[in-house]
Amino acid sequence: MSSWKFAKAKRVLAALEKIGWQIKRQKGSHKTLSREGWADYVFAFHDGDEIGSKIMSRIVKKTGLKQKDL
Repeated sequence: MSSWKFAKAKRVLAALEKIGWQIKRQKGSHKTLSREGWADYVFAFHDGDEIGSKIMSRIVKKTGLKQKDL
């Protein structure tokens, strides 16, 4: 079971930007984020969406986000 709790997409995106991810391009609600040394990541959530623990775990694996960053 994941130790991640629910979080608003706006908060997660802000945390990703804080650790070095940048928006490379955007089409609608799909934002392609890039960070040197990592594969691009498509963040496809509206600001008010709540992201569940399962999805948070996937985001963490692909972006390097940590609990303390939120």
